[in-house]
Formats: sequence, C-alpha cells, structure tokens
Amino acid sequence: MEDRKKALVLTSLVADSLALGAHWIYDTAQIRKEFGRVEHLLKPLPDSYHPSKDRGEFTHYGDQAVVLLESIAAKGGFDLDDFARRWQELFSSYKGYFDQATKATLQNFSQGKTPQDAGSSSNDLAGASRISSLVCRYAQDLDALVGAARDQTKMTHNHPMIVDGAEFFARLCWKILQGDGPVSAIQDLTAERFKDSPLSEWVGKGLESSKEDSVAVIGRFGQSCHVDEAFSGVVHLVAKYERDLKEALIQSVMAGGDSAGRGMMVGMVLGAHLGSKSLPAEWVSGLKRGKEILALIEKISQAQG
Repeated sequence: MEDRKKALVLTSLVADSLALGAHWIYDTAQIRKEFGRVEHLLKPLPDSYHPSKDRGEFTHYGDQAVVLLESIAAKGGFDLDDFARRWQELFSSYKGYFDQATKATLQNFSQGKTPQDAGSSSNDLAGASRISSLVCRYAQDLDALVGAARDQTKMTHNHPMIVDGAEFFARLCWKILQGDGPVSAIQDLTAERFKDSPLSEWVGKGLESSKEDSVAVIGRFGQSCHVDEAFSGVVHLVAKYERDLKEALIQSVMAGGDSAGRGMMVGMVLGAHLGSKSLPAEWVSGLKRGKEILALIEKISQAQG
C-alpha cells in the first residue's frame, strides 16, 4: 500500500500537467493537428487559457492541489482554516487562470464568509479533483478521509453533487488501496452507498461504454467540467484502461475539453491501483516542482492516520 498511496498523489498531479498544453480545447481534430498524440508534457499555446504557464507546470486545478498538499504536510493533517488561508494567498498574486468558482469563492471570502460557507455553487467536478493528498494522508482512516474530502471541496464548490462526488472518489480510492480492483470497487461502492443518487446513473453510463473508443464516448457524454458530463467520462477511462494508466491519461487529453480535472481523477484512481511503476519516468522528471512535490508526498505518507 505504501507505494500506491504515494503514487496516487503524483499520478493525479502529473495528469494535470500532461493536460496543460491542450486544456479546454474542445475540438479534438485541433488537438491532433496542433500536438499530435499527446504523450509528453507540453507548453500551452500563446492563445490558450494558460499562456503564462510553461511545460511541466500545472493548471489552476493542479496549483490548488499542491496548496492542499503543502497544507497537509505543514500541519500534519487536514486543517480547513490553514488550507483556506493558503488557497487565498495563492490567488492574491496568481498569474494563471481564474475560473468562475474561484472568483465567486474569493468574493465570498472578501465579504467575511468562513471556509465553511464561502464556496461557490459551481457544479464543476474539478472542485473534487484536488483530494489525492487527503487519500494519502488518511489511507488508514476512512471517516477522516471522507470528512476532509467533503470539507475541502465544499470550500470552493458548495454543490451537493460535487461534494458527494468527492466522497465517492475518496471511498473508491480507499477501497482500491485495500486491494479491490477499480471496476469491482466502483460497482460495490455504487450499490452500497449511491444507488439512489444521480451518481449511479453516471457510473452506469461510464461502465457500459468501456469497450468503446474513448474520444467518441467522452464527446457523447460531454467534454466539459460539469459533473453530469465529467463523472461518466472518468468512470469510462478507469474501466477501459484499468491496467494502463499511461494510455488512460493520454486518451483523456485527446478527448478534449476539461482534460485536466478529468485526468486528475483518473490518475488518482489508477495510481492507487497500479502504483508508481505505471507512470512514465519522463512525466515525473518533467515536472517543474517535481522534487519538492515528491518530498511533500513522502512527508504526509509518513504521518499516522
């Protein structure tokens, strides 16, 4: 378990960096024309959503995930107030993209709202995509993991389906770390806790499509960050590439749209299953903050949970 709980954090962050160059390009033909098959970390185009970023850096999703990682490492566990302070500091001088959820949450903080009630109403699944470091820290404490995953998500994305989605993927990774296979864990978890939730329908669509072409399937589900589109795409990629994390992340990018949020979730789940051997070494070495991130992951993995 030790390798896998550390690997799931790294794979989630690498997935974000892999998506950076083509992030939010919805035209899959344009992705193929501009980049070919995306097998390497890329610098975004000058007219992209991330023109200030360089190869090996992160989107605004990955940057927020690193802030959570830093907070957990500094405090020895999840501290919502500390995370909220660091999160606001990140955006006080941020040179990258501000999405609507971030803008709304910052405005709520400026009006005196607390971390418990500052969250936007955004239904973007990306709000739940930051949780990998929580899974690593609380791999031995499911209740603490679920509570922290819900609280960190609610701070910026106070939408019931996004908060439930964070719990779903936290519980899923916990099951996988205990030795369950991803597909069987998805099926069991859905039946046990989410059978009356809209998540059950999205899971079903994702699993049923696992034999189909990923680019076509995600195009049919919807390429956006909205949970009713993105959730099924994540499940599809996990199910189709249960034993091939590299291909899962490549296909997520090639499918276009919000490949960063989608990829972070897929990377976390398959990283929990396959461990560090599943991740191409060049993707890790290509991260601008790779050594720092590896040290932070090692620190939180040693904490008692």
